[in-house]
Amino acid sequence: MRRYNKEVIYGIYDDEEKLLQAVRRAKSKHLDILDVYSPFPVHGLDQAMGIEESRLHQAGFVYGLCGTLTAFLGMSWIFTKDWPIIFGGKPYWPVPAFIPITFELTVLFAAWGMTITFYTICGLWPGVENPQLDLRTTDDKFCIAFDSNEVSNSDVRSFFTETGAEEVNTKSI
Repeated sequence: MRRYNKEVIYGIYDDEEKLLQAVRRAKSKHLDILDVYSPFPVHGLDQAMGIEESRLHQAGFVYGLCGTLTAFLGMSWIFTKDWPIIFGGKPYWPVPAFIPITFELTVLFAAWGMTITFYTICGLWPGVENPQLDLRTTDDKFCIAFDSNEVSNSDVRSFFTETGAEEVNTKSI
């Protein structure tokens, strides 16, 4: 397991509404949140944490455009320069016949490109082990983590008490 040499203090919550309120309160108190763990996506959590919208959809457009150009330019070159054969009464440059292959390569390039980009950014490649603070966050609990070097231990513990955390733990990752 990869070690980051960080001491993390984290609180466990049993409800996503309590988690959202705690994140908003932490932001209002200017506490620097290391990370938030949740077993499922929580609507509004990104905005509460101040995380900007992902640009993955823009990358997907670029990858799709590369697929479209690869298919269209490749078939144009094949049918006009490499193998300029007129067969079956088709025109010399049969653009409508390019549509199915162009669509398929657009989808293929966009899907592969976005998957590779997402895996690279998030560190989700096979064989990579990311540390988990608490296994219950993959089942039914929610967690807010703070780097104990960045915040005061007593401030964070009082914060967790105020926001209704079920338990507060410390772990080295």
